[in-house]
Amino acid sequence: MAQLPSTPSTSRWEESSGGFLSSRWYYANQTLLLGITLAILGNFLISISLNLQKYSHVQCARLANQKPVYRSKLWWCGIILMGIGEMGNFAAYGFTSVMLVASLGSMAVLGSALISVLFQKEIMWSEGVLGGTLTIAGTFLLVTFAPHVAQEATARRIQSYLVSWQVLIYLILEIITFCILLYFYKRRDMKHVVALLTLAALLASPAIISAKAVASMIVLSVKGNMQLTYPIFYLMLIIMVLTCVFQVKFLSQAEKLYGATRVIPINYVFFTINAVVTGAVFYRELQGVSLLSGFMFLFGCLLSFVGVFLITQNRGKEHLTSFYIDYGHIPGKKMREKIQPDSNSLPYGSLCNEGEPVKTQN
Repeated sequence: MAQLPSTPSTSRWEESSGGFLSSRWYYANQTLLLGITLAILGNFLISISLNLQKYSHVQCARLANQKPVYRSKLWWCGIILMGIGEMGNFAAYGFTSVMLVASLGSMAVLGSALISVLFQKEIMWSEGVLGGTLTIAGTFLLVTFAPHVAQEATARRIQSYLVSWQVLIYLILEIITFCILLYFYKRRDMKHVVALLTLAALLASPAIISAKAVASMIVLSVKGNMQLTYPIFYLMLIIMVLTCVFQVKFLSQAEKLYGATRVIPINYVFFTINAVVTGAVFYRELQGVSLLSGFMFLFGCLLSFVGVFLITQNRGKEHLTSFYIDYGHIPGKKMREKIQPDSNSLPYGSLCNEGEPVKTQN
């Protein structure tokens, strides 16, 4: 009886016997490391850009003669860094799995929180410290146990994936769900945060599929395997642009109605779950994954979900550090005399007895 061929390992960490971080391991995983590096650096640049934009908004609000924020050089620096960071995330899709790239979005939340504490002097809450620890632990598990070996997303392979029965069923179900939610959104004015972010997450499926396809075909073309002559490349490019535009629309409305503190953790959870399902159904990234690797990857996702929630729950809360307005800190005003009464005086924080006259302070 002929011996069946052994199933290839889905964890590239185990591909070489040279050991973890050995030279042989490094050369066997260069593509994987490049994708992880691009995703982490891209998310870090996004976190810097968010803080620069926030700082420029604060600075413009403090000016006596306020000017539009788009005239601020600092704001434009943030926009440019945002674009570079998103390009890094986009390029990462060409080197590693969509599950891993989407899951590493937690690094942008963690980096933004750290920069706010270090440079904008925001308060570091104990929940934030715990959330950062869980996020780092979850990221380690995601990088270690994510399915790293995947077939190259060539134009012909993407075409075959699009007409497979599991992908067609998946896309039909998503389209039906999206149309139902869009009906309630337009006709019944349903603008609950979960509904808005579900619409954005449903649009994320074609966005992820097309972004992975476009990035992979560009990488293969640069390596010499030309893919840009296939019509599927331009179809995917159009789908990627359109879905990203409408996805941003729903996200912006959700942030306007409910604030970033509620939107960021829910959107991260929805987007990551959608990326995992999309990667499993369309790109078949979970084929042959062992039970232990699958469990540890999902556990890493759970840690990242909890970590992002803890990091963001106290962000944006302003706590009053004094019990009166310091007149000297009002823009354009100078403090000429003492406004706060003496803390040893009777009227300060106390009530007089009935019939007892109030003494005037000199």
